[in-house]
Amino acid sequence: MIITLKKNTPKEEAQKIISAIEKKGLHVTVIEGTNYNVYGVVGDTTVLDEKAISANPFVDNVTRIAAPYKKANRLFHPDDSIIDVAGIKVGGQEDIVVIGGPCSVEDRLSLLELAKDVKQAGGCMLRGGAYKPRTSPYAFQGMGTTGIEWMCEAREQYGLPIVSELMSIDKMDEFEEHVDLIQVGARNMQNFDLLKVLGKSKKPVLLKRGLANTIEEWIMSAEYIMAGGNENVILCERGIRTFEKYTRNTLDLSVIPIIKQKSHLPIIIDPSHATGDWKLVESMSLAAIAAGADGLIIEVHNNPESAWSDGAQSLKPDKFKAVIEKGRQIAHVIGRGM
Repeated sequence: MIITLKKNTPKEEAQKIISAIEKKGLHVTVIEGTNYNVYGVVGDTTVLDEKAISANPFVDNVTRIAAPYKKANRLFHPDDSIIDVAGIKVGGQEDIVVIGGPCSVEDRLSLLELAKDVKQAGGCMLRGGAYKPRTSPYAFQGMGTTGIEWMCEAREQYGLPIVSELMSIDKMDEFEEHVDLIQVGARNMQNFDLLKVLGKSKKPVLLKRGLANTIEEWIMSAEYIMAGGNENVILCERGIRTFEKYTRNTLDLSVIPIIKQKSHLPIIIDPSHATGDWKLVESMSLAAIAAGADGLIIEVHNNPESAWSDGAQSLKPDKFKAVIEKGRQIAHVIGRGM
């Protein structure tokens, strides 16, 4: 961090600033200039609030030259992290993973049928919401524990690790025991109490980007989990809120190379929630693979017209299979398997 003090700042005021910083265990190097004094701060500057420092009337400028996240930072972890999800490797140069399944778990038989279709199409994990965060309190909220039990049955029959969204801390034991990849939804990206609890787990976490969060805020949420001891984090871009009306959200594919530059964590793309339109899912999936994504999570339903939630963005199994087949061709071009 670089702190620049205004011209003619009294020495005693400058010393107060230096002393306050050094009390936090940081080292301050002074560079004296003709018009300004510049202070270089070395150490774990995450303990400093640059806005609070900037509020000092004698401070002209504060510049953080290193990102506030450490464990998720590629600078301190140059090799790609490869996350193991029940034997399936995600990240690095491993095969691109494809996760498929319904937005909501609706009934046992349809879920088992869909799990079979996802497996046959080439999917390697089964997604399904047992607890659903819905904008309307009157909308279907999920099957709860029964939905998790059906997901477990589908895993036993078809060998697909299961992915489901954790909504609250009180369900942590259930997810710890039964779910292979615990999803944190966009609305909970900054539920810090939930992130801290996940930090005490060893289960892999799929962390979705918030509706209107910056990339740094997103990585900082991953940092919360990793700081607690759980470094098994996979990032998921699912589109952000913009003024555009033709899509449900705006899919920010630029995050893929940015995440690869800034962090060592894997990143997968959710084209279903990003677009909200099944007709756009294939093209965005292929674009994500070309951009370097480590995986896709796609909503699949045998009868989208009667789906209890998000049918408009769900692919039928044959369309899902076509996305995987085309995706393999692009993956081959960039030197990845799928």
